[in-house]
Amino acid sequence: MAQVDPPQPGQGMVAIAVAWAGINFKDVMQRRGDTGYVDSYPFAPGLEVSGTIIAAGPGVPPDSIGRRVCAVTANGGLAEVAVADWSLTVDIPDGVSERSAAAAPGALTSAALLVDTFGRVRPGDVLLVHSAAGAVGRAVAQIARHRGAARLFGMVGAPSRVPAAQMNGYDEVLVRGDTTPNGESDLLHPAAIDLIIDPLGSSMLNFDLRVSGPGSRIIISGNAPGGPMAEPPAIPALMGMGVQIGGFSLAALMARSPDLVAKAMRQVLELLRDGVLTPELTTVPGLAAVPRIHDALAVGEARGKYVVDIAAQVPSSEAQRASAGKV
Repeated sequence: MAQVDPPQPGQGMVAIAVAWAGINFKDVMQRRGDTGYVDSYPFAPGLEVSGTIIAAGPGVPPDSIGRRVCAVTANGGLAEVAVADWSLTVDIPDGVSERSAAAAPGALTSAALLVDTFGRVRPGDVLLVHSAAGAVGRAVAQIARHRGAARLFGMVGAPSRVPAAQMNGYDEVLVRGDTTPNGESDLLHPAAIDLIIDPLGSSMLNFDLRVSGPGSRIIISGNAPGGPMAEPPAIPALMGMGVQIGGFSLAALMARSPDLVAKAMRQVLELLRDGVLTPELTTVPGLAAVPRIHDALAVGEARGKYVVDIAAQVPSSEAQRASAGKV
């Protein structure tokens, strides 16, 4: 194992001594080489960190050093020291542990943005959420309930995932492929679906359209299967159906609207503090154990949210801090 110097923060950046780091499906997509996720290799994945700021680049308030924070990073979060944009770094409030905060920047913040900003969930709404057994699916259900959603349908890829989705708070859980000859679920057919959240690219879009009605909103929030996505229906067809289709990308928002992402992170941390959000967290004991979690995610065998205990494997945090602080 090679020893490398800690990364140094540039303009508007901070270096964080990582205590905990979140694992996300995006890590899997980066590892397998999905188009558009990695420019070059070697590459360090990881987009969620919590810990302490140990160095600040130009343009960052000097008093930021020593603050307990969480941050969403473009990459490099699965490390002992990570560099993050100051605009995408927020203080962890009292009453929230660094372990819990490590789940906030990516998965939970995405869920909040999907429910509030993109989905605009209103009291009485009915939702259909794909990948309902995962960490984002759990957070979407809890935030949507908090916003007054009336009924939640979850969809999963295998019968073995049904109990997890039920525990995540969904009223009815459907299995992909377990549908009528026309492709609709017997449960969904009579339901007026207000919002569909679909992280599966275009693979389930025809199904989404079939169970939609006038006024339904469909948000494509990812492309978990990988590969190219099909074109959506033409505008005249959507006009005829009265259905809206939109897209969501946390990475795009980080680049274009960091203030919006940071605001959602703060809201999520407050929901964690207040007990509205209760992520199912599993501790991963250090970076060496991360690949097996990625492998489990890739085949749909992982459950809940995985957070890596980085601090436990660092032999000398004081030496690390001193080295990283030379900017």
